[in-house]
Amino acid sequence: MRERTRSLWEQQNRHPGDRHRLFASLADTFPASRVLYPGSFVDIAPSFVFDWVTYVDTDRRAAAFFDDADGVNEIIGRHRQGDTEWHFIRSDYTVDFGVRLADFDLLISLYAGFVSEHCGAYLRSGGFLVANPSHGDVAMASIDPHYRLAAVVNARSGRYSVRSDDLETYLIPRQPVEINAEMLQRSGRGIAYTRSPYAYVFQRRDI
Repeated sequence: MRERTRSLWEQQNRHPGDRHRLFASLADTFPASRVLYPGSFVDIAPSFVFDWVTYVDTDRRAAAFFDDADGVNEIIGRHRQGDTEWHFIRSDYTVDFGVRLADFDLLISLYAGFVSEHCGAYLRSGGFLVANPSHGDVAMASIDPHYRLAAVVNARSGRYSVRSDDLETYLIPRQPVEINAEMLQRSGRGIAYTRSPYAYVFQRRDI
Protein backbone atom coordinates (compact mmCIF):
# COMPACT_ATOMS: atom_id res chain seq x y z
CA MET A 1 0.00 0.00 0.00
CA ARG A 2 1.29 3.43 -0.89
CA GLU A 3 1.98 5.72 2.03
CA ARG A 4 -0.31 8.40 0.57
CA THR A 5 -3.14 5.86 0.37
CA ARG A 6 -2.64 4.94 4.01
CA SER A 7 -2.53 8.57 5.08
CA LEU A 8 -5.70 9.55 3.21
CA TRP A 9 -7.60 6.60 4.63
CA GLU A 10 -6.48 7.43 8.17
CA GLN A 11 -7.77 10.96 7.69
CA GLN A 12 -11.07 9.68 6.28
CA ASN A 13 -11.42 7.12 9.05
CA ARG A 14 -10.47 9.48 11.88
CA HIS A 15 -13.49 8.19 13.81
CA PRO A 16 -12.59 4.51 13.35
CA GLY A 17 -15.41 2.37 12.02
CA ASP A 18 -18.00 5.15 12.06
CA ARG A 19 -18.95 4.97 8.38
CA HIS A 20 -18.70 1.18 8.43
CA ARG A 21 -21.38 1.09 11.14
CA LEU A 22 -23.52 3.56 9.19
CA PHE A 23 -23.48 1.55 5.98
CA ALA A 24 -23.91 -1.74 7.82
CA SER A 25 -27.11 -0.42 9.41
CA LEU A 26 -28.38 0.62 5.98
CA ALA A 27 -27.46 -2.74 4.42
CA ASP A 28 -29.37 -4.56 7.15
CA THR A 29 -32.52 -2.62 6.28
CA PHE A 30 -32.14 -1.92 2.56
CA PRO A 31 -30.24 -4.74 0.84
CA ALA A 32 -28.54 -3.36 -2.26
CA SER A 33 -26.36 -4.95 -4.89
CA ARG A 34 -25.24 -1.86 -6.81
CA VAL A 35 -24.36 1.37 -5.05
CA LEU A 36 -23.47 4.80 -6.47
CA TYR A 37 -21.51 7.25 -4.32
CA PRO A 38 -21.02 10.69 -5.95
CA GLY A 39 -18.68 13.02 -4.09
CA SER A 40 -17.18 10.08 -2.24
CA PHE A 41 -13.63 11.44 -1.84
CA VAL A 42 -11.85 8.37 -0.33
CA ASP A 43 -14.73 7.02 1.78
CA ILE A 44 -14.60 3.34 0.76
CA ALA A 45 -16.65 2.12 3.73
CA PRO A 46 -19.61 1.17 1.48
CA SER A 47 -17.41 -1.55 0.00
CA PHE A 48 -17.12 -3.08 3.45
CA VAL A 49 -20.77 -4.13 3.22
CA PHE A 50 -22.01 -3.80 -0.38
CA ASP A 51 -20.87 -5.99 -3.27
CA TRP A 52 -20.61 -3.42 -6.08
CA VAL A 53 -19.86 0.26 -5.52
CA THR A 54 -19.12 3.01 -8.02
CA TYR A 55 -17.32 6.03 -6.56
CA VAL A 56 -17.33 9.41 -8.33
CA ASP A 57 -15.22 12.45 -7.44
CA THR A 58 -13.24 15.22 -9.12
CA ASP A 59 -10.54 15.48 -6.47
CA ARG A 60 -7.05 14.56 -7.69
CA ARG A 61 -6.25 13.10 -4.26
CA ALA A 62 -9.19 10.73 -4.59
CA ALA A 63 -8.00 9.76 -8.07
CA ALA A 64 -4.52 8.97 -6.72
CA PHE A 65 -6.03 7.01 -3.83
CA PHE A 66 -8.14 4.80 -6.07
CA ASP A 67 -5.26 4.41 -8.52
CA ASP A 68 -3.59 2.35 -5.78
CA ALA A 69 -5.99 -0.54 -6.38
CA ASP A 70 -3.95 -2.99 -4.33
CA GLY A 71 -3.94 -0.60 -1.41
CA VAL A 72 -7.69 0.02 -1.65
CA ASN A 73 -8.34 -3.72 -1.81
CA GLU A 74 -6.09 -4.26 1.21
CA ILE A 75 -8.16 -1.81 3.27
CA ILE A 76 -11.43 -3.35 2.12
CA GLY A 77 -10.11 -6.85 2.83
CA ARG A 78 -9.50 -5.94 6.47
CA HIS A 79 -13.21 -5.24 6.94
CA ARG A 80 -15.03 -7.93 5.01
CA GLN A 81 -14.91 -11.50 3.83
CA GLY A 82 -15.78 -12.44 0.27
CA ASP A 83 -15.40 -10.70 -3.02
CA THR A 84 -16.42 -7.16 -3.79
CA GLU A 85 -16.16 -5.02 -6.89
CA TRP A 86 -15.58 -1.30 -7.00
CA HIS A 87 -15.00 1.33 -9.66
CA PHE A 88 -13.78 4.91 -9.46
CA ILE A 89 -14.73 7.59 -11.98
CA ARG A 90 -12.97 10.94 -11.83
CA SER A 91 -15.74 13.27 -12.90
CA ASP A 92 -18.06 16.02 -11.90
CA TYR A 93 -21.25 14.18 -10.97
CA THR A 94 -23.41 16.98 -12.40
CA VAL A 95 -22.48 15.91 -15.94
CA ASP A 96 -22.82 12.59 -17.75
CA PHE A 97 -20.10 10.35 -16.33
CA GLY A 98 -20.84 7.23 -18.34
CA VAL A 99 -22.95 4.92 -16.18
CA ARG A 100 -26.32 3.50 -17.12
CA LEU A 101 -29.57 5.10 -16.05
CA ALA A 102 -31.75 3.31 -13.48
CA ASP A 103 -28.90 0.88 -12.76
CA PHE A 104 -28.34 1.37 -9.03
CA ASP A 105 -30.14 0.19 -5.89
CA LEU A 106 -28.69 2.78 -3.51
CA LEU A 107 -27.54 6.37 -4.06
CA ILE A 108 -25.38 7.99 -1.35
CA SER A 109 -25.43 11.75 -0.72
CA LEU A 110 -23.19 12.78 2.19
CA TYR A 111 -21.79 16.32 2.33
CA ALA A 112 -21.64 16.46 -1.48
CA GLY A 113 -24.29 18.92 -2.64
CA PHE A 114 -27.40 18.16 -4.67
CA VAL A 115 -26.74 14.53 -5.52
CA SER A 116 -30.45 13.74 -5.48
CA GLU A 117 -31.09 16.26 -8.24
CA HIS A 118 -28.22 15.40 -10.56
CA CYS A 119 -27.94 11.63 -10.03
CA GLY A 120 -31.49 10.51 -9.29
CA ALA A 121 -31.92 9.15 -12.81
CA TYR A 122 -29.20 6.58 -12.12
CA LEU A 123 -31.32 5.12 -9.33
CA ARG A 124 -33.77 2.39 -10.28
CA SER A 125 -37.45 2.76 -9.45
CA GLY A 126 -37.85 1.43 -5.92
CA GLY A 127 -34.21 2.11 -5.11
CA PHE A 128 -33.12 4.26 -2.19
CA LEU A 129 -31.33 7.55 -1.63
CA VAL A 130 -29.58 8.13 1.69
CA ALA A 131 -28.80 11.78 2.37
CA ASN A 132 -27.76 13.90 5.30
CA PRO A 133 -29.09 17.42 5.83
CA SER A 134 -25.84 19.18 4.94
CA HIS A 135 -25.79 21.36 1.81
CA GLY A 136 -29.57 21.14 1.36
CA ASP A 137 -29.92 17.80 -0.41
CA VAL A 138 -32.48 16.42 2.05
CA ALA A 139 -34.64 19.48 1.46
CA MET A 140 -34.15 19.12 -2.30
CA ALA A 141 -35.26 15.49 -2.24
CA SER A 142 -38.22 16.34 -0.02
CA ILE A 143 -39.72 18.61 -2.72
CA ASP A 144 -38.92 16.28 -5.62
CA PRO A 145 -41.96 14.12 -6.52
CA HIS A 146 -39.61 11.32 -7.60
CA TYR A 147 -38.79 10.67 -3.94
CA ARG A 148 -40.79 9.72 -0.89
CA LEU A 149 -39.44 9.59 2.65
CA ALA A 150 -39.00 5.93 3.60
CA ALA A 151 -36.95 6.04 6.83
CA VAL A 152 -34.61 8.06 8.99
CA VAL A 153 -31.22 7.14 10.38
CA ASN A 154 -30.54 8.04 14.00
CA ALA A 155 -27.08 8.16 15.58
CA ARG A 156 -26.36 7.64 19.24
CA SER A 157 -23.04 6.93 20.91
CA GLY A 158 -21.47 5.97 17.60
CA ARG A 159 -24.24 3.52 16.71
CA TYR A 160 -26.81 3.89 13.95
CA SER A 161 -30.40 2.73 13.77
CA VAL A 162 -32.90 2.95 10.93
CA ARG A 163 -36.53 3.76 11.73
CA SER A 164 -39.57 3.97 9.50
CA ASP A 165 -42.25 4.94 12.03
CA ASP A 166 -43.71 8.40 12.67
CA LEU A 167 -42.31 9.69 9.39
CA GLU A 168 -44.96 12.40 9.25
CA THR A 169 -43.19 14.11 12.17
CA TYR A 170 -40.03 14.71 10.13
CA LEU A 171 -39.17 17.32 7.49
CA ILE A 172 -41.11 20.01 9.34
CA PRO A 173 -39.21 23.35 9.22
CA ARG A 174 -38.64 25.10 12.54
CA GLN A 175 -39.53 28.41 10.94
CA PRO A 176 -42.11 29.02 8.19
CA VAL A 177 -40.26 28.96 4.90
CA GLU A 178 -41.13 28.33 1.29
CA ILE A 179 -38.76 25.63 0.09
CA ASN A 180 -37.97 25.60 -3.59
CA ALA A 181 -35.06 24.49 -5.73
CA GLU A 182 -33.88 28.01 -6.54
CA MET A 183 -33.68 28.99 -2.88
CA LEU A 184 -31.78 25.82 -1.96
CA GLN A 185 -29.32 26.17 -4.84
CA ARG A 186 -28.70 29.80 -3.95
CA SER A 187 -28.05 29.15 -0.27
CA GLY A 188 -26.33 25.76 -0.54
CA ARG A 189 -27.48 25.04 2.99
CA GLY A 190 -29.91 22.68 4.63
CA ILE A 191 -33.22 23.53 6.29
CA ALA A 192 -33.50 23.52 10.09
CA TYR A 193 -36.17 20.96 10.94
CA THR A 194 -37.97 20.32 14.22
CA ARG A 195 -36.47 16.81 14.34
CA SER A 196 -32.87 16.18 13.36
CA PRO A 197 -31.87 12.61 12.55
CA TYR A 198 -28.40 11.93 11.20
CA ALA A 199 -29.72 11.10 7.72
CA TYR A 200 -32.87 10.47 5.75
CA VAL A 201 -33.70 7.62 3.39
CA PHE A 202 -35.90 8.35 0.38
CA GLN A 203 -37.31 5.82 -2.06
CA ARG A 204 -37.27 6.54 -5.79
CA ARG A 205 -40.60 6.15 -7.55
CA ASP A 206 -42.01 6.54 -11.01
CA ILE A 207 -44.29 9.50 -11.61
